[in-house]
Amino acid sequence: MVKVSSTEFQKNFARYRDLALTQPVTITRNGRDRTVLISAHEYQRLKRLDRRVMSLADFTPEDVAAIERAMPPSQSARFDRELG
Repeated sequence: MVKVSSTEFQKNFARYRDLALTQPVTITRNGRDRTVLISAHEYQRLKRLDRRVMSLADFTPEDVAAIERAMPPSQSARFDRELG
């Protein structure tokens, strides 16, 4: 991944736009990551993953058993009051 300041990005927009077709370009401001430029293809791929809904049939019996055995970490006890 390429990191570039917002000033550098503005000066060489076409270069970074083309580079984003092959790899993410992180744009920084005051040394902090602010924006990531990615290709439209990569964006669509990520959106498809984001919207994938799984049903119980998607899990193996081992997956279901592992979920049933799972215990929340002790740090999550502070949220118990939100359960009503």
